[in-house]
Amino acid sequence: MSPSGELLASISSVFTVAFVLLACVELGDAAAAAVGVYRLIQYDLAGAPLGSRAAVLNHHAAALPLPAGADLSRSALVAPLLDLPLSFLREYLVEKKHLGGLLILLPTNNDSVDDKGQFKGVLTELEKLLLHEQVSYPVYFALHDDNLDNLLADIHKIASTGQPASATTGGYKLVVSSAEPRKVSSPTISNIQGWLPGFKGEGDSEQLPTIAIVANYDTFGAVPALSVGSDSNGSGVVALLEIARLFSRLYSNPKTRGKYNILFGLTSGRPYNYNGTSKWLRSFDQRVRESIDYAICLNNVGSWGNDLWMHVSKPPENPFIKQIFKEFSDVSKEMGVSVGIKHKKINVSNPRVAWEHEQFSRFRVTALTLSEMSTPPEFLESTGGLHDTRESTDAESVIRAARLVSESLARRIYGLKGRNIDVFAENSSLAINPHYIRSWLDLLSRTPRVAPFLQKNDPFIAALEKELSAHTTDVHVQSDALDGMFTFYDATKATLNVYQVAGVTFDLLFLLVLGSYLIVLFCFLVITTRGVDDLINIFRRPPSRKLKGA
Repeated sequence: MSPSGELLASISSVFTVAFVLLACVELGDAAAAAVGVYRLIQYDLAGAPLGSRAAVLNHHAAALPLPAGADLSRSALVAPLLDLPLSFLREYLVEKKHLGGLLILLPTNNDSVDDKGQFKGVLTELEKLLLHEQVSYPVYFALHDDNLDNLLADIHKIASTGQPASATTGGYKLVVSSAEPRKVSSPTISNIQGWLPGFKGEGDSEQLPTIAIVANYDTFGAVPALSVGSDSNGSGVVALLEIARLFSRLYSNPKTRGKYNILFGLTSGRPYNYNGTSKWLRSFDQRVRESIDYAICLNNVGSWGNDLWMHVSKPPENPFIKQIFKEFSDVSKEMGVSVGIKHKKINVSNPRVAWEHEQFSRFRVTALTLSEMSTPPEFLESTGGLHDTRESTDAESVIRAARLVSESLARRIYGLKGRNIDVFAENSSLAINPHYIRSWLDLLSRTPRVAPFLQKNDPFIAALEKELSAHTTDVHVQSDALDGMFTFYDATKATLNVYQVAGVTFDLLFLLVLGSYLIVLFCFLVITTRGVDDLINIFRRPPSRKLKGA
Protein backbone atom coordinates (compact mmCIF):
# COMPACT_ATOMS: atom_id res chain seq x y z
CA MET A 1 0.00 0.00 0.00
CA SER A 2 1.25 3.49 -0.87
CA PRO A 3 2.03 6.00 1.91
CA SER A 4 -1.01 8.09 0.93
CA GLY A 5 -3.22 4.97 1.12
CA GLU A 6 -1.83 4.16 4.55
CA LEU A 7 -2.60 7.71 5.69
CA LEU A 8 -6.19 7.48 4.42
CA ALA A 9 -6.62 4.18 6.24
CA SER A 10 -5.24 5.74 9.41
CA ILE A 11 -7.60 8.72 9.17
CA SER A 12 -10.54 6.37 8.56
CA SER A 13 -9.60 4.45 11.71
CA VAL A 14 -9.50 7.68 13.68
CA PHE A 15 -12.98 8.70 12.53
CA THR A 16 -14.34 5.24 13.33
CA VAL A 17 -12.98 5.43 16.87
CA ALA A 18 -14.38 8.97 17.20
CA PHE A 19 -17.84 7.82 16.12
CA VAL A 20 -17.85 4.96 18.65
CA LEU A 21 -16.70 7.19 21.49
CA LEU A 22 -19.24 9.89 20.68
CA ALA A 23 -21.93 7.25 20.83
CA CYS A 24 -20.69 6.49 24.34
CA VAL A 25 -21.56 10.03 25.33
CA GLU A 26 -25.19 9.32 24.45
CA LEU A 27 -25.03 6.12 26.49
CA GLY A 28 -24.35 8.34 29.48
CA ASP A 29 -28.16 8.71 29.48
CA ALA A 30 -28.65 5.17 30.74
CA ALA A 31 -32.13 3.72 31.08
CA ALA A 32 -32.74 3.05 34.77
CA ALA A 33 -36.26 1.55 34.63
CA ALA A 34 -39.54 1.27 32.74
CA VAL A 35 -42.68 1.68 34.84
CA GLY A 36 -46.35 1.27 33.98
CA VAL A 37 -48.23 4.51 34.73
CA TYR A 38 -51.85 5.63 34.62
CA ARG A 39 -52.89 9.02 33.25
CA LEU A 40 -55.27 11.49 34.85
CA ILE A 41 -58.59 11.49 32.99
CA GLN A 42 -59.06 13.94 30.13
CA TYR A 43 -62.64 14.92 29.33
CA ASP A 44 -64.88 17.81 28.33
CA LEU A 45 -68.03 18.68 30.25
CA ALA A 46 -70.48 20.79 28.26
CA GLY A 47 -67.54 21.90 26.12
CA ALA A 48 -65.35 22.92 29.08
CA PRO A 49 -61.94 21.15 29.02
CA LEU A 50 -61.19 19.32 32.29
CA GLY A 51 -58.56 16.92 33.55
CA SER A 52 -55.07 16.55 32.13
CA ARG A 53 -54.73 18.10 28.69
CA ALA A 54 -51.26 16.67 27.95
CA ALA A 55 -49.78 13.19 27.73
CA VAL A 56 -46.15 13.58 26.57
CA LEU A 57 -43.59 13.93 29.37
CA ASN A 58 -39.87 14.66 28.94
CA HIS A 59 -38.41 16.44 31.95
CA HIS A 60 -35.88 16.02 34.74
CA ALA A 61 -37.26 14.59 37.98
CA ALA A 62 -37.68 16.70 41.11
CA ALA A 63 -38.96 15.84 44.59
CA LEU A 64 -40.32 17.56 47.66
CA PRO A 65 -39.30 19.54 49.64
CA LEU A 66 -38.34 22.13 47.04
CA PRO A 67 -35.86 24.99 47.52
CA ALA A 68 -37.40 28.45 47.82
CA GLY A 69 -38.25 30.00 44.48
CA ALA A 70 -37.69 26.75 42.57
CA ASP A 71 -38.78 26.87 38.92
CA LEU A 72 -40.68 23.66 38.12
CA SER A 73 -41.67 24.60 34.57
CA ARG A 74 -39.02 22.19 33.23
CA SER A 75 -39.28 19.59 35.99
CA ALA A 76 -41.48 16.57 36.63
CA LEU A 77 -42.38 16.41 40.31
CA VAL A 78 -42.34 12.91 41.85
CA ALA A 79 -44.25 12.62 45.13
CA PRO A 80 -45.80 9.83 47.23
CA LEU A 81 -49.49 10.53 47.78
CA LEU A 82 -49.30 11.33 51.49
CA ASP A 83 -46.23 13.57 51.00
CA LEU A 84 -47.97 15.78 48.44
CA PRO A 85 -49.59 18.80 50.14
CA LEU A 86 -52.95 19.51 48.53
CA SER A 87 -52.37 23.21 49.25
CA PHE A 88 -49.30 23.06 46.99
CA LEU A 89 -51.24 21.40 44.19
CA ARG A 90 -54.22 23.73 44.63
CA GLU A 91 -51.87 26.72 44.35
CA TYR A 92 -50.44 25.47 41.06
CA LEU A 93 -53.91 24.76 39.65
CA VAL A 94 -55.73 27.88 40.81
CA GLU A 95 -52.89 30.31 40.02
CA LYS A 96 -52.17 28.48 36.73
CA LYS A 97 -48.51 28.02 37.63
CA HIS A 98 -46.68 25.88 35.11
CA LEU A 99 -45.35 22.49 36.06
CA GLY A 100 -43.43 20.23 33.69
CA GLY A 101 -45.32 17.19 34.91
CA LEU A 102 -46.52 15.35 38.01
CA LEU A 103 -46.05 11.71 39.03
CA ILE A 104 -48.04 10.65 42.11
CA LEU A 105 -47.04 7.40 43.80
CA LEU A 106 -49.85 5.32 45.28
CA PRO A 107 -49.35 2.59 47.90
CA THR A 108 -49.74 -0.86 46.34
CA ASN A 109 -51.82 -2.07 49.27
CA ASN A 110 -54.08 0.06 51.43
CA ASP A 111 -53.37 -2.28 54.35
CA SER A 112 -49.85 -0.82 54.50
CA VAL A 113 -51.31 2.62 55.31
CA ASP A 114 -51.33 3.42 59.02
CA ASP A 115 -54.19 5.93 59.06
CA LYS A 116 -56.77 4.61 56.57
CA GLY A 117 -59.18 7.44 57.33
CA GLN A 118 -56.56 10.05 56.46
CA PHE A 119 -55.58 8.09 53.35
CA LYS A 120 -59.18 7.91 52.10
CA GLY A 121 -59.71 11.60 52.87
CA VAL A 122 -56.59 12.67 50.96
CA LEU A 123 -57.50 10.53 47.94
CA THR A 124 -61.07 11.85 47.90
CA GLU A 125 -59.93 15.48 48.06
CA LEU A 126 -57.23 14.89 45.44
CA GLU A 127 -59.70 13.34 43.00
CA LYS A 128 -62.23 16.11 43.55
CA LEU A 129 -59.53 18.71 42.89
CA LEU A 130 -58.16 17.07 39.74
CA LEU A 131 -61.54 16.13 38.26
CA HIS A 132 -62.95 19.63 38.27
CA GLU A 133 -59.91 21.59 37.07
CA GLN A 134 -58.19 21.99 33.74
CA VAL A 135 -54.61 20.75 34.14
CA SER A 136 -52.26 21.93 31.40
CA TYR A 137 -49.44 19.49 32.19
CA PRO A 138 -49.31 15.67 32.18
CA VAL A 139 -50.32 14.00 35.45
CA TYR A 140 -49.58 10.32 35.97
CA PHE A 141 -50.11 7.85 38.80
CA ALA A 142 -47.94 4.82 39.56
CA LEU A 143 -48.03 2.08 42.16
CA HIS A 144 -45.18 2.49 44.65
CA ASP A 145 -42.51 -0.24 44.38
CA ASP A 146 -38.80 -0.78 45.13
CA ASN A 147 -37.65 0.77 41.84
CA LEU A 148 -39.56 3.97 42.53
CA ASP A 149 -38.32 3.95 46.13
CA ASN A 150 -34.74 3.88 44.86
CA LEU A 151 -35.53 6.61 42.33
CA LEU A 152 -36.95 8.85 45.07
CA ALA A 153 -33.90 8.26 47.28
CA ASP A 154 -31.55 9.23 44.44
CA ILE A 155 -33.59 12.34 43.60
CA HIS A 156 -33.43 13.43 47.23
CA LYS A 157 -29.66 12.79 47.25
CA ILE A 158 -29.22 15.01 44.19
CA ALA A 159 -31.45 17.70 45.72
CA SER A 160 -29.39 17.67 48.93
CA THR A 161 -26.46 19.13 46.96
CA GLY A 162 -28.49 22.32 46.60
CA GLN A 163 -28.61 22.04 42.81
CA PRO A 164 -31.89 20.77 41.34
CA ALA A 165 -31.69 18.31 38.46
CA SER A 166 -31.33 20.00 35.09
CA ALA A 167 -29.54 19.66 31.77
CA THR A 168 -26.52 21.28 33.44
CA THR A 169 -26.33 19.18 36.59
CA GLY A 170 -27.76 15.88 35.28
CA GLY A 171 -29.89 13.55 37.42
CA TYR A 172 -32.92 11.56 36.28
CA LYS A 173 -35.15 12.24 33.33
CA LEU A 174 -38.75 10.99 33.10
CA VAL A 175 -39.97 10.25 29.60
CA VAL A 176 -43.44 9.21 28.43
CA SER A 177 -43.67 8.99 24.66
CA SER A 178 -47.37 9.04 23.91
CA ALA A 179 -49.46 9.92 20.89
CA GLU A 180 -51.74 12.92 21.13
CA PRO A 181 -54.90 11.80 23.00
CA ARG A 182 -57.87 11.39 20.70
CA LYS A 183 -61.57 11.73 21.37
CA VAL A 184 -63.37 8.48 22.10
CA SER A 185 -65.74 8.23 19.18
CA SER A 186 -69.32 7.10 19.83
CA PRO A 187 -68.95 5.77 23.40
CA THR A 188 -71.58 3.16 24.26
CA ILE A 189 -73.32 1.94 27.39
CA SER A 190 -74.58 -1.62 27.74
CA ASN A 191 -77.42 -2.85 29.97
CA ILE A 192 -77.86 -6.54 30.73
CA GLN A 193 -81.17 -8.05 31.79
CA GLY A 194 -82.48 -11.50 32.67
CA TRP A 195 -85.84 -12.89 33.79
CA LEU A 196 -87.11 -15.48 36.24
CA PRO A 197 -90.70 -16.03 35.05
CA GLY A 198 -93.24 -16.73 37.80
CA PHE A 199 -95.74 -19.56 38.01
CA LYS A 200 -98.97 -19.00 36.08
CA GLY A 201 -101.86 -21.43 36.59
CA GLU A 202 -103.94 -22.83 33.77
CA GLY A 203 -106.65 -20.45 32.60
CA ASP A 204 -105.02 -17.52 34.43
CA SER A 205 -105.16 -14.73 31.87
CA GLU A 206 -103.90 -11.95 34.11
CA GLN A 207 -100.31 -10.78 33.73
CA LEU A 208 -98.13 -11.65 36.70
CA PRO A 209 -96.64 -8.77 38.70
CA THR A 210 -92.91 -8.18 38.45
CA ILE A 211 -90.29 -7.25 41.01
CA ALA A 212 -87.12 -5.73 39.55
CA ILE A 213 -83.68 -6.05 41.17
CA VAL A 214 -81.26 -3.53 39.68
CA ALA A 215 -77.60 -2.57 40.14
CA ASN A 216 -75.37 -0.36 38.04
CA TYR A 217 -71.93 -1.77 37.28
CA ASP A 218 -69.84 1.03 35.72
CA THR A 219 -67.46 3.40 37.51
CA PHE A 220 -65.90 6.84 37.13
CA GLY A 221 -62.79 8.36 38.67
CA ALA A 222 -59.79 10.61 38.20
CA VAL A 223 -57.77 7.65 36.90
CA PRO A 224 -59.93 5.51 34.58
CA ALA A 225 -57.44 2.63 34.46
CA LEU A 226 -57.59 2.33 38.28
CA SER A 227 -61.34 2.98 38.81
CA VAL A 228 -62.43 -0.48 39.96
CA GLY A 229 -65.20 0.63 42.36
CA SER A 230 -65.26 -2.39 44.67
CA ASP A 231 -67.99 -0.83 46.80
CA SER A 232 -69.36 1.65 44.21
CA ASN A 233 -70.90 -0.40 42.81
CA GLY A 234 -69.16 -3.75 42.68
CA SER A 235 -70.89 -4.65 45.94
CA GLY A 236 -74.34 -4.03 44.42
CA VAL A 237 -73.53 -6.13 41.35
CA VAL A 238 -72.29 -9.06 43.46
CA ALA A 239 -75.35 -8.90 45.73
CA LEU A 240 -77.62 -8.97 42.65
CA LEU A 241 -75.84 -12.00 41.18
CA GLU A 242 -76.16 -13.88 44.48
CA ILE A 243 -79.88 -13.03 44.74
CA ALA A 244 -80.34 -14.27 41.16
CA ARG A 245 -78.49 -17.49 42.01
CA LEU A 246 -80.65 -18.12 45.10
CA PHE A 247 -84.02 -17.49 43.43
CA SER A 248 -83.03 -19.47 40.34
CA ARG A 249 -82.89 -22.55 42.57
CA LEU A 250 -86.38 -21.84 43.87
CA TYR A 251 -87.81 -20.99 40.44
CA SER A 252 -86.26 -24.06 38.77
CA ASN A 253 -88.88 -26.19 40.55
CA PRO A 254 -92.54 -25.53 39.58
CA LYS A 255 -93.57 -26.35 43.17
CA THR A 256 -91.47 -23.51 44.62
CA ARG A 257 -91.85 -21.02 41.78
CA GLY A 258 -93.51 -17.85 43.03
CA LYS A 259 -96.37 -15.96 41.42
CA TYR A 260 -94.10 -13.01 40.69
CA ASN A 261 -91.79 -12.48 37.74
CA ILE A 262 -88.35 -11.34 38.86
CA LEU A 263 -86.45 -9.03 36.53
CA PHE A 264 -82.69 -8.58 37.04
CA GLY A 265 -80.99 -5.57 35.48
CA LEU A 266 -77.30 -4.66 35.39
CA THR A 267 -77.22 -1.07 34.17
CA SER A 268 -74.56 1.35 32.96
CA GLY A 269 -74.22 5.13 32.93
CA ARG A 270 -74.52 5.89 36.64
CA PRO A 271 -72.05 8.84 36.62
CA TYR A 272 -73.90 10.31 33.62
CA ASN A 273 -77.25 10.78 35.35
CA TYR A 274 -78.04 7.05 35.21
CA ASN A 275 -78.25 7.38 31.45
CA GLY A 276 -78.29 3.61 30.91
CA THR A 277 -81.14 3.07 33.38
CA SER A 278 -83.24 5.69 31.60
CA LYS A 279 -82.63 4.09 28.19
CA TRP A 280 -83.32 0.63 29.59
CA LEU A 281 -86.69 1.67 31.04
CA ARG A 282 -87.57 3.54 27.86
CA SER A 283 -86.95 0.36 25.82
CA PHE A 284 -89.64 -1.57 27.73
CA ASP A 285 -93.10 -2.05 26.40
CA GLN A 286 -95.56 0.01 28.46
CA ARG A 287 -97.26 -3.18 29.68
CA VAL A 288 -93.95 -4.43 31.06
CA ARG A 289 -93.32 -1.16 32.91
CA GLU A 290 -96.87 -1.23 34.29
CA SER A 291 -96.37 -4.80 35.50
CA ILE A 292 -93.44 -3.80 37.75
CA ASP A 293 -94.79 -3.88 41.30
CA TYR A 294 -91.66 -2.17 42.56
CA ALA A 295 -87.92 -2.05 41.90
CA ILE A 296 -85.04 -2.44 44.36
CA CYS A 297 -81.83 -0.66 43.33
CA LEU A 298 -78.69 -1.86 45.11
CA ASN A 299 -76.11 0.87 45.57
CA ASN A 300 -72.97 0.73 47.75
CA VAL A 301 -73.69 -2.15 50.12
CA GLY A 302 -70.11 -3.27 50.71
CA SER A 303 -68.91 -1.34 53.76
CA TRP A 304 -71.83 -0.78 56.12
CA GLY A 305 -71.66 -1.57 59.79
CA ASN A 306 -75.09 -1.84 61.36
CA ASP A 307 -77.20 0.67 59.40
CA LEU A 308 -78.59 0.45 55.90
CA TRP A 309 -80.84 3.08 54.31
CA MET A 310 -83.87 2.79 52.08
CA HIS A 311 -84.18 5.87 49.86
CA VAL A 312 -87.59 6.55 48.31
CA SER A 313 -89.28 9.23 46.21
CA LYS A 314 -92.78 8.65 47.51
CA PRO A 315 -93.58 9.81 51.05
CA PRO A 316 -92.88 7.18 53.75
CA GLU A 317 -96.56 7.54 54.77
CA ASN A 318 -97.61 6.02 51.44
CA PRO A 319 -99.31 2.67 52.29
CA PHE A 320 -97.34 0.68 49.71
CA ILE A 321 -94.01 2.21 50.81
CA LYS A 322 -94.90 1.49 54.45
CA GLN A 323 -95.63 -2.12 53.54
CA ILE A 324 -92.29 -2.60 51.71
CA PHE A 325 -90.38 -0.88 54.51
CA LYS A 326 -92.02 -3.11 57.13
CA GLU A 327 -90.95 -6.24 55.24
CA PHE A 328 -87.34 -5.06 55.21
CA SER A 329 -87.52 -3.79 58.77
CA ASP A 330 -88.85 -7.10 60.13
CA VAL A 331 -86.06 -9.10 58.48
CA SER A 332 -83.40 -6.60 59.56
CA LYS A 333 -84.45 -6.90 63.22
CA GLU A 334 -84.14 -10.67 63.04
CA MET A 335 -80.66 -10.24 61.55
CA GLY A 336 -79.64 -7.76 64.26
CA VAL A 337 -79.19 -4.82 61.89
CA SER A 338 -81.09 -1.61 61.25
CA VAL A 339 -82.83 -0.29 58.12
CA GLY A 340 -83.82 3.37 58.06
CA ILE A 341 -85.88 5.24 55.51
CA LYS A 342 -85.04 8.52 53.73
CA HIS A 343 -87.45 10.47 51.56
CA LYS A 344 -86.30 12.78 48.77
CA LYS A 345 -88.91 14.29 46.53
CA ILE A 346 -88.10 14.45 42.83
CA ASN A 347 -87.65 17.88 41.30
CA VAL A 348 -89.18 17.40 37.85
CA SER A 349 -87.67 20.64 36.55
CA ASN A 350 -84.14 19.41 37.40
CA PRO A 351 -82.95 16.76 34.93
CA ARG A 352 -80.29 15.47 37.37
CA VAL A 353 -81.18 12.48 39.54
CA ALA A 354 -79.27 11.57 42.69
CA TRP A 355 -80.34 7.91 42.99
CA GLU A 356 -81.07 5.21 40.43
CA HIS A 357 -84.62 4.66 41.69
CA GLU A 358 -85.45 8.24 40.69
CA GLN A 359 -85.26 7.23 37.02
CA PHE A 360 -87.95 4.61 37.76
CA SER A 361 -90.01 7.24 39.55
CA ARG A 362 -89.90 9.46 36.44
CA PHE A 363 -91.60 6.59 34.60
CA ARG A 364 -94.17 6.30 37.42
CA VAL A 365 -92.72 3.01 38.68
CA THR A 366 -92.45 2.56 42.45
CA ALA A 367 -88.81 2.03 43.36
CA LEU A 368 -86.31 2.36 46.17
CA THR A 369 -82.53 2.42 46.57
CA LEU A 370 -80.88 0.37 49.28
CA SER A 371 -77.55 1.90 50.27
CA GLU A 372 -75.10 2.36 53.12
CA MET A 373 -75.07 6.10 52.27
CA SER A 374 -77.56 8.15 54.24
CA THR A 375 -77.40 11.17 51.93
CA PRO A 376 -77.30 11.40 48.12
CA PRO A 377 -73.79 11.79 46.67
CA GLU A 378 -72.71 14.95 44.89
CA PHE A 379 -72.14 15.04 41.14
CA LEU A 380 -69.35 12.58 40.14
CA GLU A 381 -68.79 11.50 43.75
CA SER A 382 -68.95 7.95 45.15
CA THR A 383 -68.64 6.50 41.66
CA GLY A 384 -65.69 4.16 42.24
CA GLY A 385 -62.64 6.38 42.68
CA LEU A 386 -59.08 5.59 43.73
CA HIS A 387 -59.89 4.88 47.37
CA ASP A 388 -62.64 2.38 46.47
CA THR A 389 -60.61 -0.83 46.39
CA ARG A 390 -61.00 -4.41 47.58
CA GLU A 391 -59.34 -3.56 50.90
CA SER A 392 -62.06 -1.00 51.64
CA THR A 393 -64.91 -3.42 50.86
CA ASP A 394 -66.16 -6.05 53.30
CA ALA A 395 -67.54 -9.28 51.84
CA GLU A 396 -69.57 -9.83 55.03
CA SER A 397 -71.45 -6.59 54.34
CA VAL A 398 -72.38 -7.85 50.86
CA ILE A 399 -73.45 -11.20 52.32
CA ARG A 400 -75.76 -9.48 54.85
CA ALA A 401 -77.21 -7.18 52.17
CA ALA A 402 -77.93 -10.11 49.84
CA ARG A 403 -79.60 -12.05 52.63
CA LEU A 404 -81.68 -9.05 53.76
CA VAL A 405 -83.05 -8.47 50.24
CA SER A 406 -83.57 -12.19 49.54
CA GLU A 407 -85.50 -12.86 52.76
CA SER A 408 -87.62 -9.73 52.31
CA LEU A 409 -88.48 -10.73 48.73
CA ALA A 410 -89.27 -14.30 49.73
CA ARG A 411 -91.76 -13.16 52.36
CA ARG A 412 -93.62 -11.07 49.78
CA ILE A 413 -93.46 -13.62 46.94
CA TYR A 414 -94.47 -16.62 49.08
CA GLY A 415 -96.89 -14.80 51.40
CA LEU A 416 -94.79 -15.29 54.53
CA LYS A 417 -95.54 -11.91 56.09
CA GLY A 418 -95.48 -12.00 59.86
CA ARG A 419 -94.04 -15.51 59.91
CA ASN A 420 -90.53 -15.93 61.25
CA ILE A 421 -89.30 -18.31 58.54
CA ASP A 422 -85.75 -18.17 57.17
CA VAL A 423 -85.98 -19.32 53.57
CA PHE A 424 -82.24 -18.86 53.06
CA ALA A 425 -81.10 -20.18 56.44
CA GLU A 426 -77.44 -20.89 57.03
CA ASN A 427 -76.23 -24.46 56.37
CA SER A 428 -79.29 -25.13 54.22
CA SER A 429 -79.30 -25.91 50.49
CA LEU A 430 -80.49 -22.34 49.90
CA ALA A 431 -77.86 -20.67 52.07
CA ILE A 432 -75.84 -17.66 50.91
CA ASN A 433 -72.56 -18.76 49.27
CA PRO A 434 -69.70 -16.66 50.73
CA HIS A 435 -67.14 -18.14 48.33
CA TYR A 436 -69.26 -17.08 45.33
CA ILE A 437 -69.57 -13.54 46.69
CA ARG A 438 -65.85 -13.21 47.46
CA SER A 439 -64.84 -14.56 44.05
CA TRP A 440 -66.97 -12.05 42.17
CA LEU A 441 -65.94 -9.23 44.49
CA ASP A 442 -62.28 -10.04 43.77
CA LEU A 443 -62.93 -10.04 40.01
CA LEU A 444 -64.75 -6.69 40.06
CA SER A 445 -61.97 -5.24 42.22
CA ARG A 446 -59.48 -6.01 39.47
CA THR A 447 -61.60 -4.66 36.60
CA PRO A 448 -61.77 -0.95 35.71
CA ARG A 449 -65.27 -0.24 34.36
CA VAL A 450 -65.44 3.34 33.08
CA ALA A 451 -68.21 3.02 30.48
CA PRO A 452 -66.70 5.05 27.58
CA PHE A 453 -63.66 2.76 27.62
CA LEU A 454 -65.71 -0.48 27.62
CA GLN A 455 -66.56 -1.81 24.17
CA LYS A 456 -69.79 -3.65 23.40
CA ASN A 457 -67.85 -6.92 23.17
CA ASP A 458 -65.70 -6.27 26.23
CA PRO A 459 -64.81 -9.56 28.04
CA PHE A 460 -66.19 -8.15 31.30
CA ILE A 461 -69.63 -7.47 29.80
CA ALA A 462 -69.54 -10.94 28.24
CA ALA A 463 -68.70 -12.42 31.67
CA LEU A 464 -71.67 -10.66 33.30
CA GLU A 465 -73.98 -11.84 30.51
CA LYS A 466 -72.73 -15.42 30.87
CA GLU A 467 -73.19 -15.41 34.65
CA LEU A 468 -76.69 -13.98 34.46
CA SER A 469 -77.53 -16.57 31.79
CA ALA A 470 -76.54 -19.33 34.22
CA HIS A 471 -79.31 -18.25 36.64
CA THR A 472 -81.99 -16.55 34.53
CA THR A 473 -83.69 -16.84 31.15
CA ASP A 474 -84.18 -14.53 28.20
CA VAL A 475 -80.92 -12.75 28.92
CA HIS A 476 -80.42 -9.73 26.68
CA VAL A 477 -77.69 -7.09 26.27
CA GLN A 478 -78.89 -3.66 25.18
CA SER A 479 -76.14 -1.36 23.83
CA ASP A 480 -76.82 2.27 23.11
CA ALA A 481 -74.96 5.54 22.60
CA LEU A 482 -73.99 7.47 25.70
CA ASP A 483 -75.97 10.70 25.83
CA GLY A 484 -75.05 13.76 27.77
CA MET A 485 -72.54 16.55 27.99
CA PHE A 486 -69.39 14.41 28.24
CA THR A 487 -66.58 13.98 25.71
CA PHE A 488 -63.78 11.57 26.62
CA TYR A 489 -60.20 11.13 25.40
CA ASP A 490 -58.12 7.96 25.21
CA ALA A 491 -54.51 7.31 26.35
CA THR A 492 -55.39 6.20 29.88
CA LYS A 493 -52.22 4.09 30.35
CA ALA A 494 -48.59 4.49 29.31
CA THR A 495 -45.02 3.38 30.00
CA LEU A 496 -42.74 5.73 31.89
CA ASN A 497 -39.03 5.40 31.03
CA VAL A 498 -36.64 6.65 33.69
CA TYR A 499 -33.19 7.68 32.41
CA GLN A 500 -30.15 8.47 34.50
CA VAL A 501 -28.50 11.36 32.66
CA ALA A 502 -25.08 12.92 33.02
CA GLY A 503 -24.71 16.68 33.35
CA VAL A 504 -23.18 19.04 30.77
CA THR A 505 -19.97 19.23 32.84
CA PHE A 506 -19.46 15.52 32.41
CA ASP A 507 -20.12 15.75 28.67
CA LEU A 508 -17.63 18.61 28.22
CA LEU A 509 -14.94 16.82 30.21
CA PHE A 510 -15.55 13.65 28.25
CA LEU A 511 -15.31 15.48 24.92
CA LEU A 512 -12.09 17.21 26.05
CA VAL A 513 -10.48 13.89 26.92
CA LEU A 514 -11.81 12.36 23.72
CA GLY A 515 -10.43 15.24 21.60
CA SER A 516 -7.00 15.00 23.23
CA TYR A 517 -6.94 11.26 22.67
CA LEU A 518 -7.88 11.62 18.98
CA ILE A 519 -5.17 14.25 18.38
CA VAL A 520 -2.51 12.03 19.96
CA LEU A 521 -3.80 9.00 18.03
CA PHE A 522 -3.80 10.93 14.76
CA CYS A 523 -0.26 12.19 15.31
CA PHE A 524 0.97 8.70 16.15
CA LEU A 525 -0.57 7.20 13.00
CA VAL A 526 0.88 9.91 10.72
CA ILE A 527 4.37 9.58 12.24
CA THR A 528 4.40 5.78 11.91
CA THR A 529 3.18 5.86 8.31
CA ARG A 530 4.66 9.07 6.81
CA GLY A 531 7.20 10.38 9.26
CA VAL A 532 7.62 13.43 11.46
CA ASP A 533 8.25 15.78 8.56
CA ASP A 534 4.84 15.04 7.03
CA LEU A 535 3.14 15.64 10.39
CA ILE A 536 4.92 19.02 10.63
CA ASN A 537 3.86 19.88 7.09
CA ILE A 538 0.19 19.19 7.95
CA PHE A 539 0.23 21.89 10.59
CA ARG A 540 2.66 24.26 8.78
CA ARG A 541 1.04 27.37 7.33
CA PRO A 542 1.21 27.28 3.51
CA PRO A 543 3.21 30.18 1.82
CA SER A 544 1.14 33.11 0.62
CA ARG A 545 0.49 33.72 -3.12
CA LYS A 546 2.73 36.82 -3.15
CA LEU A 547 5.63 34.78 -1.82
CA LYS A 548 5.02 32.07 -4.41
CA GLY A 549 5.03 34.72 -7.24
CA ALA A 550 8.35 36.17 -6.04
